[in-house]
Amino acid sequence: MLFFGHRFLESESFYHINSIDAITNTPPSSSLYLEFAQENLDIIHHFNANEISFALSVSTITELMYASALNANYIIVDKELAKSAQNIAESYLFDAKILVSIASDEEIEEFALLGVDGVIFSNAIIKINS
Repeated sequence: MLFFGHRFLESESFYHINSIDAITNTPPSSSLYLEFAQENLDIIHHFNANEISFALSVSTITELMYASALNANYIIVDKELAKSAQNIAESYLFDAKILVSIASDEEIEEFALLGVDGVIFSNAIIKINS
């Protein structure tokens, strides 16, 4: 299981951006975070054109499928979507890792038993302004 933002384990951070210009305010070779939305497609295409590692937050199965097709490295889902998302990712052999947003250590066991690729705490996402 992958861990992002856990207080015991060192991990990379994700930099939440809202524009292509905001990328210049992130460390070199950092992983970027974006919420899936049609108005963010230009940013996602920029990530792919420049081979930038990124995570997409999705809220539906359809968005999950788009995130995989758009070459997201990580797909972040809510708890309610975690098991379905992981099953779909395994069925379709996604390259992306499925991460579920959690708030406490007590939730780790539940998602480990479901076979989810990893968990992410909110402190692993750093908001960047342009």
